[in-house]
This record gives sequence, structure tokens and C-alpha cells, in this order.
Amino acid sequence: MSKPKITIVDDDRDTRELLATALEDEGFEVTLAANGLRLIASLQLHRPQAILLDVNMSWIDGFELCKAVKKNEHFRDIPIIFISGRGDSEDKRRGREVGAADYFVKPLDTDKLVRRIRELVASPAS
Repeated sequence: MSKPKITIVDDDRDTRELLATALEDEGFEVTLAANGLRLIASLQLHRPQAILLDVNMSWIDGFELCKAVKKNEHFRDIPIIFISGRGDSEDKRRGREVGAADYFVKPLDTDKLVRRIRELVASPAS
């Protein structure tokens, strides 16, 4: 069985690399994107089974990027999980509104995150 593919979008290199290492250790195949433009480019080449998306990024924030992905009929079924330093209920509500499957606040509980990703990639696309 092939490894589930996850794309991590975060403009902070340390966060990307820490998350990538944690997920690779759990058996995921990880693609990294530093920003929304890179994500859009990589979606065409490496369609992931889930996207981990930072909220606070330069150029386009995570909410807008999530909306853009969800508007695209080829990619709208890919679950998106927000990872953010912003944890207030308004941000979480916005995350759900733009179509995110979940919202995790930094510092991340990696075990919980991995469990949630496994649930999302195991369930057939709705």
C-alpha cells in the first residue's frame, strides 16, 4: 500500500521541517510548500490526500488559500487542516466556514494531529 501523501504549507521553514519529520516518521509521504503559490503549483504535480495549512502567511493567508482550493473542482475534496498560532474561536469558526476539516493550534499535539490525518485520509471523499 502506498504512503498517504500530505502537503504542508507554512512560510516558516522550521515549522515545515519539524512537521515533515514527524509525519514521515509516522509513514506519510510529505511535500512542502512555503506559500500559496507553491501549493497551487504542487497540487498539479503531487495531489495530496490532505493539506496542512498555516493561517498566517505572506501573500495570501490560509483562509483565502483554503477558499481558493475549495473552489477548484479538481481539488475541493482534499481535506485541509489548519495549523495556527491563532487559536481563538473566531479563527476556528472562519476555518470551518472556508471548508477546513479541522483546526489545530500551535504548539501542535502531533499525536492528535496524526490521528486526525489518518481519519481523514482513510475516509472516502464525500
